Amino acid sequence: MVPFQAGQAPYDIVFGFSNFIRDWKQYLQPVPAKYVNMRQMQDVTQSHIDVNSWDGEMIQFPIDGDRHYLKYRKDVIDNPEYQAKYKAETGNELRVPQTWKEYGEMATFFNGWDWDNDGELEYGSAEVMKKDDLMFAAFFSRSVAYAKNPRVPGGYFFDLESMEPLINGPGFVEALTDWVEATKYVPPGGINFGLGDEINSFGGGQTLFSFSWDDAFVAAMQDDSPIKNKVGAAPLPGSDRVWNRSSGAWENEFNQAPYIVWGWTAAVAKASKNQDVAFDYLCFFANDANHQADIAIGRFGVNPFKKSDFVPELYVERQGWDPEIAKQYAETLMEMEEGSTNRVFPLRVPGVFQFNSAIATGTSKALAGQLSPQEALDEVAAEWKKIVKRIGADTVREAYAVGVALEDNL
Repeated sequence: MVPFQAGQAPYDIVFGFSNFIRDWKQYLQPVPAKYVNMRQMQDVTQSHIDVNSWDGEMIQFPIDGDRHYLKYRKDVIDNPEYQAKYKAETGNELRVPQTWKEYGEMATFFNGWDWDNDGELEYGSAEVMKKDDLMFAAFFSRSVAYAKNPRVPGGYFFDLESMEPLINGPGFVEALTDWVEATKYVPPGGINFGLGDEINSFGGGQTLFSFSWDDAFVAAMQDDSPIKNKVGAAPLPGSDRVWNRSSGAWENEFNQAPYIVWGWTAAVAKASKNQDVAFDYLCFFANDANHQADIAIGRFGVNPFKKSDFVPELYVERQGWDPEIAKQYAETLMEMEEGSTNRVFPLRVPGVFQFNSAIATGTSKALAGQLSPQEALDEVAAEWKKIVKRIGADTVREAYAVGVALEDNL
């Protein structure tokens, strides 16, 4: 953004993170109607139209779709021998975890022994825990079930009216408490895993569970993977209770919320002298042929965002996926995209990098045992207040209201 801020126009097209839209939209050319209305764009899911738009106007050009969901070893969870063993030793059913507490119990049980008989130890979960390497997104994925109450509108990250941070409330503290426990069932060195490590760990067959972007699942389903057609997809775990900040009390009922996380996007510079060519190039970049080739390779980081991506036969015929797994994958993602009304979108406000960096700093101290979860998030909340004051509460509120409207289905 520095060249744009200096009044220069060195680029026709920019690629970047979709949650930076508020910071850079003033330098971008809105997508012309002829592209918004073309068949290719009509295939984009509403969630990713929303991610690339600001207050109803498309600013960014969709090239990638992102959400966090659960990946698990289907050959283990569905194994009758292990189901019996788990029942005998814990008294509980071995199933796709419905809550983060179940996730932790199962991950602990399957941590540190050779449960796939490959001669190597396997572990419970691979997670992005490395400071400033996207760990803030992993934390929000763990938090939504406890903190996103469908009966309490008006903000998940902040109270929209007061702009008071909610990040140190009981829901977030509960999630961080779970996450601290997770350091006990990740692979050796797992507390320093970045996204690439998480992809390689789960995709290479080292762990029972993982959750983040599609990349680890796709890597596990590639032809060169030792666990192809041995994995499953499911929504993020929920919780048996959710915090109600209006009443100041826990509601003891099941809650689940998808996290439609930020991802890659592209845009055309407002100062570009080649805007038509630039938009045509983005049409080519994201056309069906290129897009289908890209989503088949985990390390490419391009994930489904078109309605046609959620047809199971696509993965069976082109990528050799087991039909049941392909159906489960497509249904899980499509339900997140189009079915849920209790969702969280990424924070998209001025200074978003500063807010996310504060989350990484605070939660990393809790994971390292330097602070309690409450102390860590109190520190984050204090830093968030400073950032809001520095930028201006009204400025942040105006931008935050756009995201709250999406989450509240207004």
